[in-house]
Amino acid sequence: MNRFEKSGGKQATVRYLDADFQIIDPGSYVVCAITGRPITVDELKYWSVDRQEAYVDAGASLEAEKRAGNLPNQKG
Repeated sequence: MNRFEKSGGKQATVRYLDADFQIIDPGSYVVCAITGRPITVDELKYWSVDRQEAYVDAGASLEAEKRAGNLPNQKG
């Protein structure tokens, strides 16, 4: 049991928009598409509108972009 289950929280259903998100089905958290970690709705800052996914941090968001092939090849 995790801290979200202990507090009676459930996973929210969210529609991710360009500069905001819309709660479709209320809950206390969403799950990061890359790490699988829960993100409280109050702390949700990173998501993809195109893939309708949430990310726990900027690193997870960058990894999602890499996996989707949305980053140019870097020469180094």
